[in-house]
Parts: sequence; C-alpha cells; structure tokens
Amino acid sequence: MESYDVIIIGAGSVGVPAALALAENGIKTLVLDSLPSVSQGDNKHAIGGIRATHTQRAKIWLCQRSIEIFSSWKEKYGDDIGWLQNGYCFVAYNQEHEDLYKKNIIFQKSFGLNIEYYGPEKIKELIPGINEDELLGGTFSPDDGNASPLLFANACYRQAKTAGAEFRFNEKVVKILTENGNVSGVQTERTSYSATFVINAAGAQAKEIAKLANIDVPVNPTSHEAGISEPVKHFIKPMVVDIRPGKDAKFGDSNNYYFYQNNEGQIIFCLTPNPPFYGTDRKETSKYLPQIAKRMITLLPRLKNLKIRRTWRGLYPDTPDGAPIVGKVKNLGGYINAVGMCGQGYMLGPGLGELIYRIVNNSLTPNDGIILEELSLYRDFGQEEMLK
Repeated sequence: MESYDVIIIGAGSVGVPAALALAENGIKTLVLDSLPSVSQGDNKHAIGGIRATHTQRAKIWLCQRSIEIFSSWKEKYGDDIGWLQNGYCFVAYNQEHEDLYKKNIIFQKSFGLNIEYYGPEKIKELIPGINEDELLGGTFSPDDGNASPLLFANACYRQAKTAGAEFRFNEKVVKILTENGNVSGVQTERTSYSATFVINAAGAQAKEIAKLANIDVPVNPTSHEAGISEPVKHFIKPMVVDIRPGKDAKFGDSNNYYFYQNNEGQIIFCLTPNPPFYGTDRKETSKYLPQIAKRMITLLPRLKNLKIRRTWRGLYPDTPDGAPIVGKVKNLGGYINAVGMCGQGYMLGPGLGELIYRIVNNSLTPNDGIILEELSLYRDFGQEEMLK
C-alpha cells in the first residue's frame, strides 16, 4: 500500500491550491479525483471573480491572502493566469441597498479593506453607459479582481506537481479507512492508500465523501448558469454586481446578477435563480439567456448588441448560511473538511490551501483560530453574514 502524509479528495479550486501549499512545505501529498483531469468538476464553471470585500472575518482574511497569491503569481511562477486587478462595484438603486453598503463598509474597513461608497457620478465613470434612472451610487473596491479559473487551475496543478504532489485521476474514493478513531487512508475503486490526514475537498460531492467517514455535512448543491460573449473593445473595468431581485413571469425570478469584462475583452456573466435549483443538474436551459439579458440590458443598455458565444451551468456546493465548512471534526482524528464553498471556492482556494497546510502542520496563527471557529462544522448555521 502506497503511503502519504496527506490525501486530498478533489482536484478542484480548493484541492489543487492545498496540494501546492502542502507539497511546497515538504508534505508528501496525493490528490485523488474521479474525473479525468484537473478542474473538471465545477471549478471550470467558475466565472473568475476574486474579492476580499465580504462581510465575514473568515472569508475576508482568506480572500485577502488569495488576492496576494493571484496578484503575485506571474512574478513568482511565470504563468500568465489572466489576472486583472480592476475591482468590484456593487450598484445601489434604492435606499435599502445604499444603507446596507454603507453599513457594510464600516465593518469591511475595520479589516483594512480598500472600499468606498461613491455617488452616481463616480459609478457612471466606472461603468460607462450605466442606466442613470434612480441610480444612487455604489461601492467600489479597487483591490479586488479576476483571473481565468482554468489557467490558474492548470498553473497551480503544474506547480504542485513540480513541488512533489502526486495526482491520480479517474480514481473514485469508495471508503475512508480508519483505525483507533483516526483516519488511516482511503480505498478507491482501484486500490488503497495510507495517510495520516484526509482532506475532503470534493465540492458538490462533499456530502457523499463525508458520509464515507460517518460525518454529516450540510452541503447541498444548487445549479447556477453563466455565459460569455464575443470579445469586444474594453469599456468596463470592475465586476458589476446588482443585488436587486428580478421579477420575470415568463423566464423565472432571480436574485443578484453580476458581470465583468475579462483580459481578452469578453463579457462574462452569472445570475442567482430564485427559488434555488437544488440538485446536480448541469444541463444549461433555454430560459437563462433571455432572463439575464433583460436584466443586463436594463442596467447597461449598450450591451444590447453583444453576441453571446455560449452559456453553461455549474454547481454551487451551498451551506445553510452561505459560508464554507473548514477544519477538523470530532471523534475522527486526521479528517479535515474543506467543503461548502457556496460558489466562492475559486476566490477562497489559494488562501484556504495555505490554511490547510497550517492545520496539518499544527502551526495555526491566532487569526486561523478565529477562521476555523467561524467556519466550524459545529457552528450555528442560522446566522448569515450581512451580505450573503
């Protein structure tokens, strides 16, 4: 039986950065995935946004570190991952949202985030051609950005392999092995491996993997659709986020939607359906494009002639309160959750990967303790962050 220090289940937005962090620090690491190659679950469905401007300490700290990793990646490793540090802009068209943003900023600035609330003139400058009717203003956080999920995943994979991490694909985990109250390894459809630590980073399959260890995690996937346009001349810099609910009797209601222009000039967009679509259906629908097109054109009329190349559908591994579940569990030593990213695994992954190394290495910082308390499996899931 081959032996490792750590086995990671899942070669996606969390598993691959974790493998890099572990391998670069001399931890013998194996990553197992049931799919044929890296990032073939839902990481490839991510649209690429990366922000630290959350309203929960744990996510702020993790994403602050992620942004440092994304922004320095090319200099450190030489890979072009399409990183653009163009910020995020949350627009406000009613008093409720303006008040919410201004309240959030007080909390966000207390953690050193670079974010301000601006009136309509600044927002019109940031988003040329935005609908001015009833526009009150919005927030802008210039340190946030975006990068290509596939470019980053493959760059991270190559660097992890260079550092010594091993990857096995088309290999489904069917059993988590235990001995005397601790994990001792995993069994796959092919063979068995021994390890001191097993990391559940299985994304939408996290609940099924946890059950192999007799652990219940409240992670239930929901389907979200996204799309991408042809490349056009750059005219938008920030990710634009509109949290107003949308009513559409013909194509379906929705909550927030968001879009940005990537480094190649393409507009990438996504929408949150209301009610949520629970399950693992990844087949795109015919109603998504007319549903989001109406909302995007109303906000930014100049998009009306944009040609769309394709749409797709991916899964958010959601938790009841919209926050991840990270850390050790009771009654089973060596098992670590890194699950329930709620569609934010791409932006959380690099910072979370380093945290996983510190858990394994028993070198937690004081901030790590706070993060793990907030993201514990045993927390009160009835409390949501101010802007979920």
